[in-house]
Parts: sequence; C-alpha cells; structure tokens
Amino acid sequence: MSTPSAAPPRPAAPRRLIAVVVLVPVLAALALWAFAWPAARTAPRDLPLGVAGPAAATTQVERQLTRHEGAFEIHRYADEAAAREAVEDRTVYGAVVVTRQGPELLTASAASPAVAQLLQQAVAQHAAAQGAEVRTVDVVPAPASDPRGAALTASVLPLALAGMAAGAAVTLLGLRGVRAVSALAGAAALIGVTAAALAHSWLGVLAGDWWAEAGVFALTTLAVSAAVAGLAALLGPAGVGIMAAVVMLVGNPFSGAASAPRMLPEPVGVIGQWLPPGAGTTLLRSVSFFDGAAATGPALTLTWWAALGLGAVLLGNALKKTRTTGAEPATEREPAPVG
Repeated sequence: MSTPSAAPPRPAAPRRLIAVVVLVPVLAALALWAFAWPAARTAPRDLPLGVAGPAAATTQVERQLTRHEGAFEIHRYADEAAAREAVEDRTVYGAVVVTRQGPELLTASAASPAVAQLLQQAVAQHAAAQGAEVRTVDVVPAPASDPRGAALTASVLPLALAGMAAGAAVTLLGLRGVRAVSALAGAAALIGVTAAALAHSWLGVLAGDWWAEAGVFALTTLAVSAAVAGLAALLGPAGVGIMAAVVMLVGNPFSGAASAPRMLPEPVGVIGQWLPPGAGTTLLRSVSFFDGAAATGPALTLTWWAALGLGAVLLGNALKKTRTTGAEPATEREPAPVG
C-alpha cells in the first residue's frame, strides 16, 4: 500500500510579483518626494543677511526686510568694510549697505547664484518703492566658466556614485580589515585627484588651491565609500543597499547644492548638512572660493563619516574572526602516555 506523497509547496512567484508591484511604486513615490518636495518649497528661511550704515538710515531697511516673516536673519554692521568682510567669511550671504548715494547690495554668487539673484530681486523691489536704484557688487563672484554654479551642483551626484561604487566593490570582492581600509583610501585619493583635474584644470569651474580641492573630493568620496563598506561589514550585503538609499534619496536632494541649505524646508537643510553630499558641497565652496572660510564644520562632518565607516570595516572584520574562531570545534587533547 503506497503512502500518499507530501503536497508540493506553493510557488513563491506570486508573492514576488506582488512585492515588485507594491515596492516599485512606493520607491518611485519616495524618490519623487525626496527630490521634488524640497525643490518645490525653495524659499529663504532665516537666511543670514547683513545691514550696514548709520542706525537711523538702516532702521527702515530692516523694517522692510522683516516684513518677510522668517525669511531673513538680520546681522548689523557698522560700515561697508565690516559687511564685506562678513560676506567673505561666509557669515552672511549678502549685505545691504546704506550710503549717501543710495542703497548698495553686496552679494556672493560663488556661495549661491540662486541666493544672489533672490537678494537682488528682494532689495531692488524695496528700493523701487522708495524711488531709489540699487547698485549691486558681487564680492565673491562665481567663475566666468560657471556663473550659475551648474557644474559644481552637477558634481554632487557623480561623487556620491563613485563613493557607493567603491564601497560596494570592496564588499563584493571580499576585502576585509586593513586591506579594505587601504583600498577605500586609495580609491578615494585617485577619485579626488581625477575630479580636481577635471573640475579645476580642464573645466575651470573651481578657483581655489588645487590640492585642497582634490582633498575635499577625496574626503567626500571616502565618507560615502567607508559608510557603505562599514555598514556592509556589520549587516552584510544589505548594508550596501541601505547606505545607498540614504545617500541617494536623502543626501543628494537635501544637500542644498542647487540653492543653499537655508533655502530648503526645515529641517531638510540641516539634515542635508549632516550627510556627505551636503557637507562636501559646502566644504568645496569654502575651499574653492572663500579661502577656507567656514570650512571647519563640514570638514569635521566628513571626517566623522569616514572615521566611523572605516572603524566599522575593522570592527566587522574582528567580529567575523571571533565568530569563526568560536564556531570551530575544540580539538581533543591527546591522552598522556601511561607509565
């Protein structure tokens, strides 16, 4: 008498089909939200703006600017020299100087062409209401080869992709420990030199110290690649996907590269500066156009990402060695000879 055979397992194909049908629209919606929402809500939010001149003359200017509730964070300066220095130090994005000849607007298109244009429109509108004309002085201009900052903005995505590729390659090739750290550092250094050669020497869209710019490119790449490889060392291959999603869906659209962090909805601008793409963009602007002014914050952010990522790579390797050693069966001792 034959025994009944076990029922065959149900195929997993329908479940996979349902997962794909549901997951793809969710990911598309998330990507659209991450990229389109900040762009659609771009507006000044506590944007640092200086006002210089005699107190009696600047009071009216401040009153007009504060009508835009929450748009500007007013910094007061005694004269044009102090306001110009504040722009060059990246303390403010621009300054309105009240002179006997009329209002003068100091801008820094190298910090953000979008912000410089916005300030020109806002100040000109108020001056026109008073029957005056505004003279605009670009204190730190963007390079003539990239007046709108398009090339610098476009460099954010390639650096992120290069970092993710380096981190994924180290993981897929099975490099661990010191070898993985050496591979990540070497790849970042080569990417930094290559990027500086393209952006500075060939395209001419950067104007700072060549080696400092190469260092920024390298550090930004290392921050991403180390984070990818480090998370993968702790969580397995899933870590590559998680970190890639963070960099692509949060880091890039929240970086403020196309405008400025203070032009993004809160807390998007702040979050973007905590991630490598935003910190890297801010640091590159400081090094290339402002002689390193306000570079400490983003440099520390990138350094922490790189250090934590490389530390995770070494920790993951140590944990794997511990698990492997613990899993090996203990060898029995040979009995001592009798007599």
